[in-house]
Amino acid sequence: MSSNLTNFIGITRLDKPIGFLLLFWPCSWGLSLGLYFQKDLNTFFYYLFLFFLGSILMRSAGCIVNDIVDEKYDKKVKRTKGRPIASGSLNKTTAWIYVLILCSLAFLVLIQFNFLTICLGMFSMIFAFSYPFMKRFTYWPQLFLGFTFNWGIIMAWTAITNEISYLPILLYIGAIFWTLGYDTIYGIQDISDDEVIGVKSTAIKFKNNINSFVIGCYSMSTIIIILVMVNLNINYSLIFLGFFVMTLFYQVKIFKINNSSTCLKAFKINNLSGFMVFLSFFLLTINN
Repeated sequence: MSSNLTNFIGITRLDKPIGFLLLFWPCSWGLSLGLYFQKDLNTFFYYLFLFFLGSILMRSAGCIVNDIVDEKYDKKVKRTKGRPIASGSLNKTTAWIYVLILCSLAFLVLIQFNFLTICLGMFSMIFAFSYPFMKRFTYWPQLFLGFTFNWGIIMAWTAITNEISYLPILLYIGAIFWTLGYDTIYGIQDISDDEVIGVKSTAIKFKNNINSFVIGCYSMSTIIIILVMVNLNINYSLIFLGFFVMTLFYQVKIFKINNSSTCLKAFKINNLSGFMVFLSFFLLTINN
């Protein structure tokens, strides 16, 4: 494998698909919720593919911007010092060219949707490109990640329905709590390094009560998602929501603040968590 390809995969994290999957699952939730009201399976699956592609492209671009912005910090953190920019194996000019190409491809995906969705997609750039700076100023960068990673719920809903409603907004809020929980678990891995270099996170802010904080976030997420579902005709698909809850509390059970490997394992379980919510809404929709 050439060094250029190795650097590209490394800086976009394409070898770590959990990132773009956590961006994609909320999109699938919004699409499934929209499908409940607008019965069009062909459009649904086409849009599901487009959002999946868009998730890969935008997460890849976001990772590059994050690495450019965090170069000096990444060099001081054990987990990130080997990244292409931090290690010096990739220069910033090439990295910015990658960002431009990826964003251009993402824009070609975006313009396949209606005008409202295109506008929402352009607005999301504010979240995407301001997020890397948040940990310098606030202990709540995970909250901003929640705003960013779950915006696809709103976009997916409008792609199907071409309107705004309280249900996708409520689901968006529930997803933000989900992200706040799982990214706090993820942030535990860097607590010791982050405290030394002055970077902030919810993992640092709540490190003395981190289990309670994560349980609180996951509980709020579950309650809000259930509130969305009770506005629909609930059926056996609620079983999969039960599996979602089980995955969340299994994470709480296994992660340990002094063991980074357990934190990474718990974090990765959220791929299954997101899939369970998707199944809940999709099966509810097609059996309505």
